Amino acid sequence: MTSAILTDIEGTTSSISFVRDVLFPYARRALPGFVAGHGQDPEVRRWLDAVAVEIGGACQDQLIVETLQGWIDQDRKHSALKALQGMVWEAGYRNADFTAPIYRDAAEALQRWHDLELPLYVYSSGSVPAQKLFFGHSDAGDLTGLFSGWYDTEVGGKRDPASYTRIAGSIGVAPHSILFLSDVVEELDAARAAGLHTVLVDRPEDYPHPRLEDAAHGHTRVTGFQEIALPR
Repeated sequence: MTSAILTDIEGTTSSISFVRDVLFPYARRALPGFVAGHGQDPEVRRWLDAVAVEIGGACQDQLIVETLQGWIDQDRKHSALKALQGMVWEAGYRNADFTAPIYRDAAEALQRWHDLELPLYVYSSGSVPAQKLFFGHSDAGDLTGLFSGWYDTEVGGKRDPASYTRIAGSIGVAPHSILFLSDVVEELDAARAAGLHTVLVDRPEDYPHPRLEDAAHGHTRVTGFQEIALPR
């Protein structure tokens, strides 16, 4: 029986293109001004210093910003970058520069599962603050109240089975009672290795070439949340 649902965001509840075409370019443009204005704030400084250590020690903020912009271009999954992007995006959301698009079938299913008192959790490579901003400023309204918890790569990499074991322990349920939803086969492989049930979300909007048979690695495949049947 399913005791909890754990979901990815990009390519699962929402389009891949929004992050790539809207959020990443916005952060790249806004970072210089953000660091200039907030670089001495303790939480911002903490992450800037973490980047400085990685690239060789004490350096000018301009070099740190250029490094971060390079990481954005590379789509690097780095905790410092994710945290700083989240702070930049917060201003964009609050200024209504953009809203986060949620697939209608996903929003409806999440609401339905919440109404059934099924706990919902997010696990994304984006930072937890960024996740909350995303669902808090979506085109379906503020959906943050649907979720019972949030996880990012601070708990571990999404392709590492140990991360899913830690999440199950944090939630307080057996791994086999969690259903994990993602568009990334390798993440699903890791979750399955930890004992979770898995569903590959293979949306034609994001993946024009369906991932069938061997490409799905044996995971249940759906093209939208309306097709998801909860394991019993």
